[in-house]
Amino acid sequence: MRDILIVAEFTIKEAIKRKSFIISMIIIIGIIVIGFNVPNIINHFSNPNDNKEKILIMDNDNIFGESLIKIDNEDTNYEYTIIKENLSEDEIKEKLKNNEFDSCLKFSKEDEKIKIDYIVESLMMGQSVPEDLIKNFSTQYTAIQIQKAGLTQEQLQQMFTQFDVSVIQTDDNAASGNTFVAMMLSIVLFYAIYFCAYQVSNSITTEKTSKIMETLVTSTSPRTIVLGKTIGIGIVGLLQVISIVAVALICAYACLPKDMLSSALDLSQITPTLGVLTVIYFILGYATYALLYALTGSTVSKPEDVQSANGPVAIIAVI
Repeated sequence: MRDILIVAEFTIKEAIKRKSFIISMIIIIGIIVIGFNVPNIINHFSNPNDNKEKILIMDNDNIFGESLIKIDNEDTNYEYTIIKENLSEDEIKEKLKNNEFDSCLKFSKEDEKIKIDYIVESLMMGQSVPEDLIKNFSTQYTAIQIQKAGLTQEQLQQMFTQFDVSVIQTDDNAASGNTFVAMMLSIVLFYAIYFCAYQVSNSITTEKTSKIMETLVTSTSPRTIVLGKTIGIGIVGLLQVISIVAVALICAYACLPKDMLSSALDLSQITPTLGVLTVIYFILGYATYALLYALTGSTVSKPEDVQSANGPVAIIAVI
C-alpha cells in the first residue's frame, strides 16, 4: 500500500507541474469566465434602443387617433415613428433603403375594413408580418372602439386583463430547468473521464522506457505501478472537474441575471446527494476506462505507438 501511495503522489505532482495541464486549466477557466460575462459585455457596449426594430407608421385615415402615442410609449420591442402625411411608394422605398426604418406599416380603411400594408426592403425566406406587432394594433383598435361605446378606463382595463401564467410540475424527478445544466455536466464528466484514462495509457508506456518508478520504489511490481498511476491521475482529474464546476457555478451566480439563472438552473435539485452521485459516477467511469487503457498501454513499448493501440477503446468510448 505504501508503494502505491508513493507512485500516486509522484504521479499527481508530475501531472500538476506539466505546462499542458496548467495552460489547459487557464484556458478552460478563462472561457468559462468570459462565456458567463457575455450578456454583461453585450449590455455594456450596446445601446438598448439598438435592438429595437424601427417602424414607420402611416395612419392617413386617423384610425387610431392619439392612441398611437400610448403604443409608442409602452412598447419595448419596436421604435415607432408616426406620421399623418401620405408618402408615396418611392418615398417609403428611399427611407428603407437609407436604413432610416426597418419596415413600414401603412393603415387605411376600405369598406369598414382595416387594411394593413407591411412594407420591407426585402423579404427573407419564411419572413412574415410579426404577429406580436399586429396583435398590439389589433388590441389597441378594439380598445378604441369599446371606449367609443361609453366604457370607462377601469372597465377597459378589466376587459384586457393580462394572464399571469406559471408552470407547476408534480413529478419530483423531472428534469425541470436543469436539462441544459445536466447536459453540460455530462459532457464535462465524459471528457474528464476519457482524457484522464487516456493519460494512464501514456503514463504506463512512458514508465516502461524511463524506469523512474523502479528507481523511486525498489522491487515494485507492475500492478503497484498501474494502480498508483491510475489513482494519481484519477485524483488530478477529479479535482479538475470539481474546479471547473465550482468556477462555473460561481460565475453563474455572480455574472448572470437572476431571471436567466433561474430559467436554466433549478437550485432545489442541486443537493449533496447530486454531488456525491457525480463523484461516484466519475470514479466508476474512470476506473472502467483506466483499466482498458492500462491494458492497451501495457501492450506497446514506445509512446508513439500508444495512439494506434488505443483505437479500439476510443471506438467503444464514441459508441
